[in-house]
Amino acid sequence: MKVKRSLVAAIAAGAIGVALLATAGVAAATGDDADTPITGPALEQASRAALDHLGEGRVTETEVGDEESMYEVEVTLPDGSEVDVQLDEAFNVVGSEAENGSQEDTD
Repeated sequence: MKVKRSLVAAIAAGAIGVALLATAGVAAATGDDADTPITGPALEQASRAALDHLGEGRVTETEVGDEESMYEVEVTLPDGSEVDVQLDEAFNVVGSEAENGSQEDTD
C-alpha cells in the first residue's frame, strides 16, 4: 500500500512539473514573460550602438525581444530625459523614441 501511495505521489509531482514547464513555454512563446535584460557580449554591443546613435548619455535599462525590435536600450541623457533605442539582430539602429513619445525611424 505504501509503494502504491509513493507511486501515485511521484506521478502527480511529475504531472505538475510538466504542466509548469508547458505553461512557461507558452509564456515565453507569446512574450508574456517578464522583460528580459540584455546580457553578456550582446549588452556591450547594444549599449555601444545606442550611445553611438545618440552621441551621449548612459544606458539605464535594456530588453531582449522588445515588441518593436530584437533589442531595446533605454538611455538617460545628461538633461535627465530618456530615449529608447530599438536595434535589430545585428545591433543596427532601426528607430528611437524619446520619453515624450516623439519617434525617429531609421529604416
